[in-house]
Amino acid sequence: MRVKHFISSGVIVAGFAWMLSSCSNNGGYAPVAPAPITLPSAAPEGGRGLSTSAPSAKPKATKKRTGIATGFGQEVESAMGYTDFVRTSSKPKFLSSIRYNDSEGAKAMGVSRGTKGSGMQKAAGGLIEWGMSSGWGTLDNYWWRGERFVIGKKGRDYQLKVKNLSSTRVEVVLSVDGLDVIDGKAASVKKRGYIIAPGKTVVVKGFRTSNDAVASFKFSSVSGSYANLKHGKTRNVGVVGLALFTESGREPWVEAQQRGSARAFAEAPNIRAR
Repeated sequence: MRVKHFISSGVIVAGFAWMLSSCSNNGGYAPVAPAPITLPSAAPEGGRGLSTSAPSAKPKATKKRTGIATGFGQEVESAMGYTDFVRTSSKPKFLSSIRYNDSEGAKAMGVSRGTKGSGMQKAAGGLIEWGMSSGWGTLDNYWWRGERFVIGKKGRDYQLKVKNLSSTRVEVVLSVDGLDVIDGKAASVKKRGYIIAPGKTVVVKGFRTSNDAVASFKFSSVSGSYANLKHGKTRNVGVVGLALFTESGREPWVEAQQRGSARAFAEAPNIRAR
């Protein structure tokens, strides 16, 4: 049985699908590029959307937590639609993450400013490049304990940008502070994500509130984070995750791997040159 993925409008092409409990993780309809939004009164079968109302869960005390997390910002347009997408496997082909904190937090964590790099970095064996943007451009990357690290500023909105560098469609499941960007609940690679066409870029502006809008990502205090206000949990604040799935029957890395492992000399010559 196939599952529905959302497709959004705009220059960007991406997709998202609600996973039905009775269906395989591999198949589904996927979404295309996001635009501004508001949650539907009823989510698709097996799927749940974010509430358009302010988080109501009783937040836990977070006095000991310093630095920044991600809050629930203003609602902005980000429409999406539906398309077919069958995963090659129920398990993601690649996983990637970006850690983040404010300037003081980064310093306390020992992040070296001497390791600055481009905001958009390739991942998944070169199939995609992705990063975080805020204001007029992407946020610089630093390296911390072998991981990417971004320094944000409290009160600023930010977005996630993912570009498909491959020749086939891919699906990306994204999480912020341990929460899925589609339904605002605990993130899982079993959930469906955005479908990105070859050469296209998807800009995810926030937690989805409907098929037409999202609540923008905003750097906030840990106590004021969506994770704390909605779920009363702050264990996973400060990290953005990406899980990439390839499309069944269209594995773009196979040829690249074969050519990459090709040898100029298949075997040692029997006769030594004189």
